[in-house]
Amino acid sequence: MERRALLGLAVVATAAASTSASTPARASSSGGAAAASPDSYFRLPVITASILYPDGRRGVFSVEAGVDVPDAALRTRAQQSAPRLRAAYATAAQRFANGLRPGAVPNIDQLVAALQAATNATLGRAGAQVLLGTVMAL
Repeated sequence: MERRALLGLAVVATAAASTSASTPARASSSGGAAAASPDSYFRLPVITASILYPDGRRGVFSVEAGVDVPDAALRTRAQQSAPRLRAAYATAAQRFANGLRPGAVPNIDQLVAALQAATNATLGRAGAQVLLGTVMAL
């Protein structure tokens, strides 16, 4: 478990370093779209769900997720609502895991849409963006 956190931190640090180095060029080409900054991003603990395959085997579905909230007031609300966000994400992940087929690759776009809908419903408005790390189905 500690290795996952360290690996996730290394990925975020690498992405942040490469983003900060290329931010001036990227901001001008993308119309001023801001990247996730360390001040606006916070990570949630790993979300897990159980999988029961049709042949009777059991598995585990895990998702590393974080939330990027540029608005300071909404970020405070999101950080205070972190337990509610985790519960909403766990429900969305369990629903997603129930639809997985053995050997099939998970549809990440569908998962992101479900987690983003859970985020917007929990916080009461749009403005926070879900960012995924590792998604594994074992």
